Amino acid sequence: MRIVILGAGQVGATLAEQLSGESNDITVVDANAGRLRTLQDRLDIRTVEGRASFPSVLAQAGCADADMLVAVTNSDEVNMVACQLAQSLFNIPRKVARIRGSSYLGCADQLFRTGAIPVDVLISPEQLVTDHIEQLTRWPGALQVHDFMDGLVKLAVFRVGSGSGLRGHTVSELDSLLPGVEVRIVALYRGEAHVSLHGDLQFLPGDEVYMIATPAHLEAVTQLFVGNRQRYRQIMIAGGGNIGASLAARLEARFNVKVIEVRPERCREIANMLDAAVVINGSVSELDILTEEGIDEVDLFCALTNDDEANVMSSMLAKRAGARRVLTIINNPAYVDLVDGNIIDYAISPEQITIGSLLAYIRKGDVTRVHALRKGKAEALETVVHGDNKTSRVVGRQVGELKLPTDARIGAIVRGNRVIMSHADTRIESEDHLIFFMTSKQSLKQVEKLLQVGLGYF
Repeated sequence: MRIVILGAGQVGATLAEQLSGESNDITVVDANAGRLRTLQDRLDIRTVEGRASFPSVLAQAGCADADMLVAVTNSDEVNMVACQLAQSLFNIPRKVARIRGSSYLGCADQLFRTGAIPVDVLISPEQLVTDHIEQLTRWPGALQVHDFMDGLVKLAVFRVGSGSGLRGHTVSELDSLLPGVEVRIVALYRGEAHVSLHGDLQFLPGDEVYMIATPAHLEAVTQLFVGNRQRYRQIMIAGGGNIGASLAARLEARFNVKVIEVRPERCREIANMLDAAVVINGSVSELDILTEEGIDEVDLFCALTNDDEANVMSSMLAKRAGARRVLTIINNPAYVDLVDGNIIDYAISPEQITIGSLLAYIRKGDVTRVHALRKGKAEALETVVHGDNKTSRVVGRQVGELKLPTDARIGAIVRGNRVIMSHADTRIESEDHLIFFMTSKQSLKQVEKLLQVGLGYF
């Protein structure tokens, strides 16, 4: 595909890196020459310096021949104008825009449609991150929880602890440990290394296990990993920006929520938006404020400001002052490795969450959901299969018959509203949704080729 990416920030740069390794023709546009030089030094891509909202710059970037435009600059207005130009001047078939402003998102149905601003796919990082954090509040103990089929299937990540019910057991014993529970292990990581799954593989403390289950069965899986961990009751949110305010609105009906925000005027805005949550004007970096607001009784502390250093420091302070678990948004990928799983329980990367959402619209075939995992090295995706046993390499065949790469596996199959955990003798039917897990992006081309539909394959 010929793809023009507008914006060489963290999201644009990471997306360019991912897509350039998949035989795509990538051009990145940015007004910052330094960012573009850094990208060109390590990637085989084309770059154009200039404002992404200028027709001449878009023409220079090759928009006349582009298959897709991805507008992820830091300006909502530039992204919208670029999509309008892409439609009016260049007739680009697909246009993706990142929109952050709540004022725009509040009337998205009227703004982004045929006859208005021509955005085919709208990406809101704040909403995606809020969705992700809300998932974690429902499953205490899970490191990550990702949805497929609108929540009908979940991919959950757990770490084996010293007191975990899995410690010392083997993969083959999972059925006896979870009788009557439909669950599928799709990957296990020991440190940074992926460990091949087999029946005699023993679970050790520190192992990260990726499991697919339905919501009804995920509860039993959670208890096996972390025991009867107490549900969250008290949640404190540090930062009253778009994510903090949105999360508070989502959670205030189920939890006792407090929001701490340093700007008085923003405190008044948030207080008018919320019904039950308590809004406090103060700095989360001050121990006195945290102590006065009962940090030692907080079950989950969420650091959601725009400042990575402030988020990390306030999270460490909150944990040492008694917060049960702490969650931190970190925009700089280099920081994630330093804090994840140490003092901070959850390190959230908005960049990786946004990239996964974008990839769903770029992958070949009928891909409906993608989650970028392990800093983009692994991937879970949901795809719909079509055709019949004459036109498809997949339809009408058992899972064990498929020529899958060694680093890819099918975790679950969704047929209508029925979830089927994948086994070697499970037969695939047309219009099934397949949930793949790939421990390496190297297998992506092979999986895409396997899913192609057409005559003359056999």
